[in-house]
Amino acid sequence: MISPQNVLRHELIGLDVLVVRASNPGHAGVSGRVTDETRNTLVILTGRGEKQIPKRFSVFRFRLPDGTTVDVDGSSLETQPERRISMRIR
Repeated sequence: MISPQNVLRHELIGLDVLVVRASNPGHAGVSGRVTDETRNTLVILTGRGEKQIPKRFSVFRFRLPDGTTVDVDGSSLETQPERRISMRIR
């Protein structure tokens, strides 16, 4: 089960997300649902279409299925999703 402690090891696609901080001021405040993920970006479906947000220099607030929220520094997500899911978290 996904929790704030293990969110880095789970699939992010389908989670609701808010960009809390970003190096590009136009990305801060973007919210919606994660529809895709690459090594360096999250693709978020907003009310105005899809936005591709770089992971580096961004902070994301994910809403987990149980309703809790967790803030994640995008640099900790910066790897291929399939590698991040299988990596060991210390």
